[in-house]
Amino acid sequence: MEVHKPTHLVLLSSPGLGHLIPVIELGKRFVFHHNFKVTILAVTSQTSHAEAQILNSTLTPNLFNFNVIQIPSPDLTGLVHENDAVVTRLCVMMRVVKPAIQSIISKTTPRPSVLIVDVFGTEAIPIARELNLLTYVYVASHAWFAALLVYSPVLDQLVEGQYVDQKEPLKIPGCNPVRPEDVVDPMLDRNDRQYKEYLGMGNGISQSDGVLVNTWEDLQHKDLQALRDGGLLSQVLKMKVPVYSVGPLVRQPESETNPSTESVVKWLDEQPNESVLYVSFGSGGTMSYEQTTELAWGLELSKRRFIWVVRAPMEGALDAAFFTSGCSRGEEVSNYLPEGFVSRTHKVGLLIPEWAQQISILRHSSIGGFLSHCGWGSTLDSVTNGVPLIAWPLYAEQRMNATLLAEELGLAVRPTVLPTKKVVGREEIARMVRQVITDDENVKSNPIRERVKEIQRSAVKALSKGGSSYVALSNLAETIEG
Repeated sequence: MEVHKPTHLVLLSSPGLGHLIPVIELGKRFVFHHNFKVTILAVTSQTSHAEAQILNSTLTPNLFNFNVIQIPSPDLTGLVHENDAVVTRLCVMMRVVKPAIQSIISKTTPRPSVLIVDVFGTEAIPIARELNLLTYVYVASHAWFAALLVYSPVLDQLVEGQYVDQKEPLKIPGCNPVRPEDVVDPMLDRNDRQYKEYLGMGNGISQSDGVLVNTWEDLQHKDLQALRDGGLLSQVLKMKVPVYSVGPLVRQPESETNPSTESVVKWLDEQPNESVLYVSFGSGGTMSYEQTTELAWGLELSKRRFIWVVRAPMEGALDAAFFTSGCSRGEEVSNYLPEGFVSRTHKVGLLIPEWAQQISILRHSSIGGFLSHCGWGSTLDSVTNGVPLIAWPLYAEQRMNATLLAEELGLAVRPTVLPTKKVVGREEIARMVRQVITDDENVKSNPIRERVKEIQRSAVKALSKGGSSYVALSNLAETIEG
């Protein structure tokens, strides 16, 4: 009797937790819900402690029919300049490793039938075509961002001058317009190398057999419809590839936690319900010394409990820690915080240097708010745990995310000025913290908290059997199996 061999998928992830975690979680759903065999090709930065933690926890224990192959970061000497942006570095890195990708896929058994790439891996699509594989692009962000990305080559022809200098919002057919100040990082300067790389990603998506987006129908129905065949945007682009909303795919808590996480959870166990603000700027976000100081004072003035993942201040690029997250400098965090801050707040605050197991913190009942850089992964971590946000965008598409969260979905409060443009003062920080972490008398009448609980229920429903995202992934699985 012939033994049925499972359908084999290869998923390609570029470096960075915002890319790696969604790819791993997508792969797991194919394994658990559709009995596929999945191989993850993870191009690693080799400098990120956080990235290494994720990969190690994924590899042990090994899941049946689930395999991770790490592709070390190539030497980019002579290919990028010291001041090149993260997007440029990622695109060049993924281009250089194409021969390694082709070699691995060619030798993989059983022979894969599908290659799914993230947005930085679209140049691998021709490799899949040569090997006669179906190809899909996984946008690990939201549908509004996906719409801007695929429409950007058209905007490039329509808009004169810099996007940030435009007087009117940038219109996207079928979607909300994007304010000039909210454009993604590669669109901030059309003369920068990363802009051309970004346009290449937008063009590459239309070459695929379909697009997966880490969102769900109830959250972004309008944007998803615009992208789909027959939608206003797809008509303009003549883009006929199917679009699957498969989210929210977020990292699940580990069965075993490390000692440092256990001590954090123990501290949280001692705090009242929904009383603690979690403060973290992701795996790559950094702030200036002045802004770090104001944030410390703001937390203290708010008179609310907090957990703060503290990273050493860095002047210049706001994503300066992207390839170095978690590498301790051997400094005490008190060295770059206001004098006496640690001693004055030790009863209400917990400081964690560099990196923390975020999902273990956000799922705790004592967490009542999240001051976040608004990376989409962190946003989904927060929303799926019913935690309202203080939106503090730094780089990538985070300004779009903050606008979506605060102005369209009602899940966040945000500063009156962009943190990328001006230092946010301590008084405003304290005000936002108190708005999210209300006092005991008002805790039951917090509209943001009520709204985020509503969206949390919607997210659970989308992923449950019969839900929109569950059905979308099932439809894709059927298409793959032919």
